[in-house]
Amino acid sequence: MEIKKVGSQSSLKGPADWFTGTVRIDPLFQASAPARVGGVSVTFEPGARTAWHTHPLGQTLIVTAGCGWVQCEGGPIEEIHPGDVVWFPPGEKHWHGASPTTAMTHIAIAESLDGKVVEWLEKVSDEQYRRA
Repeated sequence: MEIKKVGSQSSLKGPADWFTGTVRIDPLFQASAPARVGGVSVTFEPGARTAWHTHPLGQTLIVTAGCGWVQCEGGPIEEIHPGDVVWFPPGEKHWHGASPTTAMTHIAIAESLDGKVVEWLEKVSDEQYRRA
């Protein structure tokens, strides 16, 4: 058994190459081999968002606070709230983040495939974001 005590893992700033706006990433867990699942808590300030990206084995988001937006390529922007659970299938191009006026926090859970959890792509433009 392993217990990660609150405050024992440092928060990280979301890298500018992968995010627009102010984003904080709080590590939660990373399973040891042969398991391959990991999870983080991500907080997006109003207007902050990920770049477009995919996950080789998919991703689950559990919204814990605020109001956020998610979009899959070619689909509408959907609003998400605390308690909502979002599943992105393997390889589905998508982004997620806060609404323009309200911060949003979610837990992100994904598995690695051959050591890779995510494929980062181009940033979501302001024009794409404002379409909501």
